[in-house]
Amino acid sequence: MQDEAARPQAVQEIPVTTKKSNGTAKPAQRVIKKYPNRRLYDTDTSTYITLADVKQLVMDAEPFTVRDAKTNEDLTRSILLQIILEEEAGGAPMFSEAALANIIRFYGHAMQGFMGSYLEKNVQAFTDLQAKMAEQSKTMTPEMWSQFMNVPNPLMQGMTAFEKMQEQMQKNTEQLLGAFGLKR
Repeated sequence: MQDEAARPQAVQEIPVTTKKSNGTAKPAQRVIKKYPNRRLYDTDTSTYITLADVKQLVMDAEPFTVRDAKTNEDLTRSILLQIILEEEAGGAPMFSEAALANIIRFYGHAMQGFMGSYLEKNVQAFTDLQAKMAEQSKTMTPEMWSQFMNVPNPLMQGMTAFEKMQEQMQKNTEQLLGAFGLKR
């Protein structure tokens, strides 16, 4: 089991309670109950919702948890994995078969915790870079975009540095795995 202290902290702190429009306090984290008939019930809106609605909560960065209606077991990871499965099965998958096979190979392996942490940190770094670019692009005019595309830009250099860091991390990982007798 990975040490909780080693896991990256959430980017956004979640308040303990917030106020509804009528002035009453509500829990900051939305609770969705999953019933044996596989239906999802949003206790915040008192309505049944779909997996697509849960995906929208993720997209909107809404804090939520999914609980089994009978046992109160936390099913959030299971639901998130189900959303990923549907996304991968549709249109343009994010992961190649080779990438998925490599991820599977890490389960039960001594490096499983390292791999999870590695993926989590890199996805967070990519998300942070994407947010920074989105923030900077809000103020850009078409002329500025033209200059951005034609002139070396510090942000683009940052992306190049990020790519180089990724390449170096990949080389280091391959060397480390080689030391354990694991090759690609």
